[in-house]
Amino acid sequence: MIDIDTTDIHLELVDHVLTITLDRPAKLNSVTQQMSDALVTVTEYADASNDVRAIVLTGAGERAFCAGSDIRGLDAYESPWDFRNRPDYCDAIRHCRTPIVAAVNGYALGGGLETALSCDIIIASSAASFAAPEVKLGWIGGGGMTTLLTRAVGPSNTALMTMTGDPIDAERALSWGLVSEVTSPAELLARAHGLARVIASRPPIAVETAKANLTASANMTQEQAIVYERDLQTVCFATDDAHEGRRAFAEKRDGIFSRR
Repeated sequence: MIDIDTTDIHLELVDHVLTITLDRPAKLNSVTQQMSDALVTVTEYADASNDVRAIVLTGAGERAFCAGSDIRGLDAYESPWDFRNRPDYCDAIRHCRTPIVAAVNGYALGGGLETALSCDIIIASSAASFAAPEVKLGWIGGGGMTTLLTRAVGPSNTALMTMTGDPIDAERALSWGLVSEVTSPAELLARAHGLARVIASRPPIAVETAKANLTASANMTQEQAIVYERDLQTVCFATDDAHEGRRAFAEKRDGIFSRR
């Protein structure tokens, strides 16, 4: 396991699933620049490690998943341009090749909502709530809020959230398609880890390819996306994992898959 330069992020690796816990509950797990830098390092480690096949991202405590960037630290930048060019935790999560399940246990506010949206799958506690409150403070989100939220819940619901800044609860988030499932608070992490273990058990190259294909298809025409998908399928067919998958199917057994 890597060492990271902060005490505010906790890491645990079990059965090829890396759990990343934002561990600053007294501050609603708001992200400092040190934490952001650490998340860049951790996601790079996950992508390079054969031991990590899926990630669960959550927040410590019962109140919050993440309340976004620590507002008190924003004045530390010499200029708005320096702030714009800082290493960004949402970018790190979005660019990670390893599948990420967000376990949203409480408030997902501002950059915390963008963090969840940057993950591949969102599971929410019934106590979770989601908001884009930046407008109340005189700015808007900058970690992909509008484009990611629009893809998740549509333009009208995105307008409602980004123009009012008001929160929605977990059940509304589920009905809008923002989250995949809602569980009880007590069951949230078990469900997220169970899902991550299933993903980790699948052929890793195929899983990473599926993620890459999903990302690419959002930026292509339908015909381009189908051609790209077929090309990626062809690449997968050439891997040892695909050969093992076909053998395992023929022999009626579970496959044994490598990362490379």
